[in-house]
Amino acid sequence: MSDVARRTPLYQEHVSLGARMVDFAGWEMPVQYAGIIEEHNAVRSGVGIFDVSHMGEFRFFGPEAKTGLQRIITNDLEKIDEVGHALYTVMCDEDGGIIDDLIVYHSGDVEYLVIANAGNRETDWSWITSRLPEGVEAADESDRTALIAVQGPAALGVIAELAGGDWTAPDRFAIGEATLNGIGALVARTGYTGEDGVELLCHESQAIAMWRLLLSFPEVTPCGLGARDTLRLEMGYPLYGSDMDRGVDPISAGLGWVVPKAKRDYIGAAAISRIRESGPSDRLVGLTVSEGVPRHGYTVLREGAAVGKVASGTFSPTLGHGIATAYVPSAMAEEGTGLEIEIRRQVVPAVVTRPPFVKETSLSATRS
Repeated sequence: MSDVARRTPLYQEHVSLGARMVDFAGWEMPVQYAGIIEEHNAVRSGVGIFDVSHMGEFRFFGPEAKTGLQRIITNDLEKIDEVGHALYTVMCDEDGGIIDDLIVYHSGDVEYLVIANAGNRETDWSWITSRLPEGVEAADESDRTALIAVQGPAALGVIAELAGGDWTAPDRFAIGEATLNGIGALVARTGYTGEDGVELLCHESQAIAMWRLLLSFPEVTPCGLGARDTLRLEMGYPLYGSDMDRGVDPISAGLGWVVPKAKRDYIGAAAISRIRESGPSDRLVGLTVSEGVPRHGYTVLREGAAVGKVASGTFSPTLGHGIATAYVPSAMAEEGTGLEIEIRRQVVPAVVTRPPFVKETSLSATRS
């Protein structure tokens, strides 16, 4: 682990809880506490909390903020014209390559809050601020912001108890405010697990108090990056650096839904339009594996010939078998197509499967 790895305000809390710390995108982060499967199951059945304070938080202010961001992101800010709403999007270069995936919150009348991946924080900040119109004020609030994800079927109950009887949870993909036992926080109804829940933004000086407050509930389990990864992959949620990067366009990555066809004036629009019209040569697909555990970089085959590489792969604690994503030729991307994966010198069968791999969660229940 690098001596210059950064630490979140909760680093000592993780160490005190016996977490195994690893380097992640230049940060010392907990990969697990009691164990990945135990933490994964706690989120699927109850409530788990994650320190995600390594993420980037940017604010943009002013009458031209919307116009400026509209040209930078692929999704349409008109969808969140109402203050408090949020959307998922990607940000691309002129060739359509994905610089990062982001969540954008319409946090004020002429204000937007952008959450960025930790490993891309400096790149994103430079890319966005160098392309905004004059007059747009920008603030990188990452160092003074703590972000704690509270996820699982029991998550909203914990927050409601702390916030008091007159508090109402924001709608899915919306943001509101709450005072939790005296600690002020922004409460975003978002997450990366496929379960219902929220992400709490508070001042970094309040991070320890917030973390301990949440852990005062016996049903709350601290969770590390390991469980976060298995949870998100069961839902087919992409991970930057594994499922997408600057060399991949959103159509190939299965993210065409965050690139509205009617929106044209954004960076990368022409390139993405050409790819959409001609069809990508490769597509990101889900794979179900009945034996063995697929990992990033493993070879994907069709009748013995290499056709791609695993992008993300893991053992699914919920399903009890391996799952993965991989880029394969578009002709092989149809659901049900039989492929193989080379796992530790053994070739095992794999079947193209449309994510999410886990269909029923507390989040899916809110949509029914």
